[in-house]
Amino acid sequence: MTRRLSIAIVGAGMGGLAAAAALRRVGIDVTVYEQAAQFARLGAGIQIGCNAMKVLRGLGLESRLRGQSFYPRSWNNRDWRTGDVKFDMIFGESAEQKFGAPYLLAHRGDLHAALASAVPDEVVKLSHKLVGLDETGAGVRLTFANGATAVADAVIGADGVHSVVRDILFGNSPVHFTGRIAYRTTYPAALLGGEKIDDCTKWWGEDRHIVIYYVKPDRSEVYLVTSQPEPNFRIESWSAKGDVRDLRASFEGFHPQVGEVLAACPDVHKWAIMDRDALDRWSDGKVTLLGDACHPMTPYMAQGAAMAIEDAAILSRCLEDVDRDSIEAAFRRFEATRKPRTSRVQLSSRTNTWLKERMDPDWVYGYDAWNEPLAELEVA
Repeated sequence: MTRRLSIAIVGAGMGGLAAAAALRRVGIDVTVYEQAAQFARLGAGIQIGCNAMKVLRGLGLESRLRGQSFYPRSWNNRDWRTGDVKFDMIFGESAEQKFGAPYLLAHRGDLHAALASAVPDEVVKLSHKLVGLDETGAGVRLTFANGATAVADAVIGADGVHSVVRDILFGNSPVHFTGRIAYRTTYPAALLGGEKIDDCTKWWGEDRHIVIYYVKPDRSEVYLVTSQPEPNFRIESWSAKGDVRDLRASFEGFHPQVGEVLAACPDVHKWAIMDRDALDRWSDGKVTLLGDACHPMTPYMAQGAAMAIEDAAILSRCLEDVDRDSIEAAFRRFEATRKPRTSRVQLSSRTNTWLKERMDPDWVYGYDAWNEPLAELEVA
């Protein structure tokens, strides 16, 4: 009887946990190593596109996410001052029928917790910061800052934009400061004092925008995220605080609905928006990268996490029924299947024009990672 593959996943974010759940689904033993001592519930929203929901359905998470998330009628794009509609991308039941899954708006912490629920607790090792990787005759040896070591048949680096796995494989990846920053926060909708807001709206200004939506099915929590120029701010951290007074001043003159949301906002986080080029290749030997570690992207299409979640499904299909000797070929097939799509999304997101005007979004939301044809590799 063939021994089951053992795969170590570095990083317990969205992509890492999705990969763990998907690989277990096809009978692969996984262990997830996460540098944080505990999972933090960040004050952030996330848009779960129909394409990501199809993967999450396959992981058994659809019912849970429907119960915790907001089901918007549309993603409405409006002029910053007049409120005139530029393009109202209708979601709800019609999009669900068209694309085969719902479009949901969630708290990022709820999505992460759902993914964590699909992986047994004993599979996730917290407080394990990777410091070294070495391929040996027995497999890939991982070394951690706490002194622990582990050996696996293969390693997946799902450790985000600051990926240690990527840096070990390919050296430091250059970071491009966009000269723009983002504010973000979630807060109780009760602070709006009864004022009503749209389900989900992106307010387009001349050199800035703000996205506002609910993240709970009962409309009890509001999320906002912005993008605006601030060339000298270079802190790329999800925990850095911003000044809510500066945020309000940045959007003075915007539509009254924006003003009401910002007036009620108690505090915000602030980070610099970076951009990174896609890697030429994602794997080296029996180590590969996934999600932001290999194809990080700007947030303007709300598809960063979705791409990592899609990666997880495709990678599990490439590794299903594979033996140790075929891992490298499976990783090449994964990259060949995914790179055209992730590169297209990465470049499209960079322009910050998604849904600003009427366009065809089918290529994004219609994608089904469970059934997408896998790339055929040339036989040497």
